[in-house]
Amino acid sequence: MPDPRRSPTERVVLAGVEHELGAPLSERARHTQRSLESYLNAGVRPRWMERLMEIDRWMARTRRELAPVHRALHAEHAGDPATFARRWREWAAGVSFDEVNALIRSHNQWYPVERDLPIDPRTGEYRVKFRRAELGPDWVLEQFPAA
Repeated sequence: MPDPRRSPTERVVLAGVEHELGAPLSERARHTQRSLESYLNAGVRPRWMERLMEIDRWMARTRRELAPVHRALHAEHAGDPATFARRWREWAAGVSFDEVNALIRSHNQWYPVERDLPIDPRTGEYRVKFRRAELGPDWVLEQFPAA
């Protein structure tokens, strides 16, 4: 018999939850506030944090992979800095960042929503600067200068 104290919507939602979980949620579980702190205490990282960690790992791995190439090219053109600079810029222009840039675009799109960042009502812009820059040849040259 349906509980007369619950609205029809509450009964449908509760029935769906009970069906998926196999048992009704406890009163405590239904009233527990969800927060970043509770996720972290439970050991579950929010998706935005996982994305940032993936981006940082990708960048660190790429730095490790670029270092020996940079050193070898520098040694090959030790007496000719102009040729080294030209060849390193050409090599940097050929590095593909498609995978990590897709992740960065996803992060830039979802981070403000996931973090519930404040919006300036006059401009409609987020008050907090959060955008990660996409990577490209300039990033390579910043990490490993051609000079």
